[in-house]
Amino acid sequence: MPEHQLSAVPRDFLCEHTPSKSRVLVRVGHSRGPDSLQAVLTCRQAELADRAARLLVQALEATSDTWATARVEELCGQLPDAPAASLRQAVTRALARSWPADPGSLANWSQKQADQATAEPSDPEDDDEAKEAVFGSVPHLRDLPGQVVRVAVLREYHIRNRNAVLEAARAQGWTPGPAEELYANDPHDVVGAVMWLTDEDIEIAGADSLAGRGQGGFLRRDKGDEVVRWSQNTVIDFGPGSSLLMAGRPEEPAQDEVPDFAALFATEPVHCDDPECEDESCLWSLTPRTADILHGALCELADEAYEDAEELGDGRLVPDTHEGTWGLFARLPKPTFAMDHQWRRRFARAVDDLTDDLEHGRWPQPTCTAEEMALHLALDDAGSRCGELAADKSSGHAELPVHRDDYDFSACTDMFFQDTDVLMLYSSRYAGIEGPDTNQWSGPGELRPAVWFEPFDNVDARDPRRGFRR
Repeated sequence: MPEHQLSAVPRDFLCEHTPSKSRVLVRVGHSRGPDSLQAVLTCRQAELADRAARLLVQALEATSDTWATARVEELCGQLPDAPAASLRQAVTRALARSWPADPGSLANWSQKQADQATAEPSDPEDDDEAKEAVFGSVPHLRDLPGQVVRVAVLREYHIRNRNAVLEAARAQGWTPGPAEELYANDPHDVVGAVMWLTDEDIEIAGADSLAGRGQGGFLRRDKGDEVVRWSQNTVIDFGPGSSLLMAGRPEEPAQDEVPDFAALFATEPVHCDDPECEDESCLWSLTPRTADILHGALCELADEAYEDAEELGDGRLVPDTHEGTWGLFARLPKPTFAMDHQWRRRFARAVDDLTDDLEHGRWPQPTCTAEEMALHLALDDAGSRCGELAADKSSGHAELPVHRDDYDFSACTDMFFQDTDVLMLYSSRYAGIEGPDTNQWSGPGELRPAVWFEPFDNVDARDPRRGFRR
C-alpha cells in the first residue's frame, strides 16, 4: 500500500434542495488536498433529507457504544428502500470516522503546490489558511515536513469548593462554555475552569493539587509514533497508574457531584407541635430530603425528555394509542401530541431549569406553563419513590437530616404554584380550553402548547441565551 495513499474522513453532512428532490451530501476531507462533496442519498421529501443529515452529524459526534440505531431505523421506515440502505451505510461510516475514497475522487496537491503553500507568507493569517488548505485540519505525522515535538502535562485536582474554583477562573478572564456544548454531568463547566487556571499556572483556590508530571520529546515514525488525532495506541505513559489516552473525545464523567441539600435547604428544629404556631421555625419548609428526592425526579425527567425528543423527532403521538406507552411525552395533555422536535427539546430544558433552581438553593417555582407541567410530573414521581429511598439506609439520602415536613409533596403543590390551571387540559370536560377565545370566559391564562414557554408576567424570565444541556 503506498505511503501517501489518501485517507478520507467525513467532516460534515449537508442538504441540497431542488423543487423535485433533495440530496444529502458529505464533506470529505483528507490529508493531502482540499475537502470535497460527495452524494450520500437522494429523496423527494426535504424534511426527511434534513433529518437524515442531522442524524449523520450526530453519528459523527457519537460512538458505536453510545449510538442508538432505533432512531435510524425509524427514519429508514419512512424512506424508500434505496435511500434507506444508503443512510444505514452512511451512519456506519460516520461512526467509524472513515469514508471510502476511490482513486481520483479526491483532489491531491502536487509537490509544487505544497511547496508554494507552505512557504512563509507575509501575513500570518494567510499562513494558517495555506496550511489548512494543504494539510487539512488534522494531518498525519507522515504529512508534516518538519519534526514534531510532543509536550504533555498531567495534573489532577481535588475540587473542595466548586464555587471558589469557578470564581477564581472568572477572575482570570474565563467564561463557561455554551450550555449546549457542556457535558450533562458538568453543567457549570468545572473542567473548563480548572483547565483555564492550569494554563495560567497559578494556585487554584478551592482545590488541592494531587499530581503533577510532564513529558516531552520528538515524535518518531520509526518508533510507531503518530499525531494524537490519528493514533490508535496510548500516546503518553506517566509511569505507575493508568496511562493517559489522548485519542478521540473525552468520556463524560460517570457521575456528577450530588448537591449538598443539607446546606442548601438547612432547617431549624420546629418550635412546637402546634399546627397553628406562627413561629418561623414552625412554618412549612422545603427540607433537604424533599429537595433531594424532587431533584432526582427532575433529573430523570430531563434525561428522559431529551432522549424521547431525539427518538420521536417531529413525529406525532396518537391519542388513545400512545398514551401511557410512549415515554414522557405521552404523559402530557393531548394538545401537545402534535408538537415538533424543537418544542420537546424546549420542554426538556424547562425541566433542567427547575433542576438548576434546586441545585442553587432556590424553590422550584415555575416561570412558564411548561415548567408548571414539568413540576407536576416531577412531584408525582417524587411521591411514588419517597418510601423506597427513605427505607434505603445505604443511600446518601439516608444521611440527610430528618424533619417533620419531609415528603410533604401536597404542601409543595400549594407553595410552588400560582395555580393548577394547566391540569385542566387532562379533563375532557374542558376540551378546547387551551384556546385564546375560550380563556376570555373560563379564567385561566392561554394554555395552547405553542405559548407554554412564554414567561408569566409576574416572574423574572429565564435567560434566553442559556442554550441546551444536550
